[in-house]
Amino acid sequence: MSIQNRYDFVLLFDVKDGNPNGDPDAGNLPRVDSQSGHGLVTDVSIKRKIRNYIVMKKARPDGGFEPRFDIYVKEKAVLGRAHFDAFNKLGINLGQDITEDIPEELVDALEDLALPEGMEIDTNEDGKSILKLSGVALDKKEAQKWLKDTKPPKALKDFLTKTLGKLIARKPTQGESDNGRVQMCQDFFDIRTFGAVLSLKTAPNCGQVRGPVQLTFARSVDPIISSEHAITRCAVATEAEAEKQGGDNRTMGRKFTVPYGLYRAHGFVSAHLAGQTGFDEKDLDLLWEALQNMFEHDRSAARGEMATRGLYVFKHESELGNAPAHTLFDRIQAKRKDGVDVPRSFEDYTVTFDGEPIAVGNEPALGNGVTLIRMA
Repeated sequence: MSIQNRYDFVLLFDVKDGNPNGDPDAGNLPRVDSQSGHGLVTDVSIKRKIRNYIVMKKARPDGGFEPRFDIYVKEKAVLGRAHFDAFNKLGINLGQDITEDIPEELVDALEDLALPEGMEIDTNEDGKSILKLSGVALDKKEAQKWLKDTKPPKALKDFLTKTLGKLIARKPTQGESDNGRVQMCQDFFDIRTFGAVLSLKTAPNCGQVRGPVQLTFARSVDPIISSEHAITRCAVATEAEAEKQGGDNRTMGRKFTVPYGLYRAHGFVSAHLAGQTGFDEKDLDLLWEALQNMFEHDRSAARGEMATRGLYVFKHESELGNAPAHTLFDRIQAKRKDGVDVPRSFEDYTVTFDGEPIAVGNEPALGNGVTLIRMA
């Protein structure tokens, strides 16, 4: 059964001498608001850490996952495979991919064509060119029209016509797509939680899923300063580099860090959308666990020391909520202590609710159908 309550939460985490979320468009510098100087960490980065924690928590020795807790967007994943697996579980046959050896005299002419979606040139194990046709992605009628409009040489046209004639293709009906979407929600924790766009061009269309859990960018409480460090590696990658340096074999590089930053992100859990994806209490407990522990298993020299410093959860009595989220968030304040000009640790801050500290595990009722729970 899906959750029956709405939740809003505040997540506090910090970084010390590390780069919490580098910007690839800026030489991997820590992300920053260019106007205010406040540090930023994207919601995508936080979700990645949550996913990685679930992978460690729910992975089995055989390489699979506990039922319902696979991860759709994981490292080296081929997303389309999950779509085919879902349709296979449902017993829905949409046709199969086919391959055909390309005669050597036609390879160059075929490579010069702009092939339609679902048709591509590849090589087999022997290194010979083959033509691959997707039973799902390729629209057979559109491909035949493309062939007529393209007007390739007769030999190439005959080859393509013969190959298309072997293809048995069928796109899923609306009902089948809906069933596929339900199956994907059942199988994958991150789809059930965050949602996903499941309308891939090269796999069965499962539509889109709006996830019940949404996160904002994290923003540092105070402006941050990005420190740049020169680093040296006492080795080189190639013989040519070694010869150029006369045996010195040193490589220079640069590293960027934030000396210290306390970041704050807001999150929302919709009971209404949870009912559509099947997000239940077990999933919710796992989400809270991941938010508290995700940095403990994400260590690297680049990220320095990172830790969850606070997880404040507002539980509403109803599905639709009993108070606007922003009014609840405003009641939690993280401020520098008096006399601290340059914060360098979490101890330099005071976190309060309505001006008073709140203990972990305490659940004060706020009098308006909302209960505050501090989990970390």
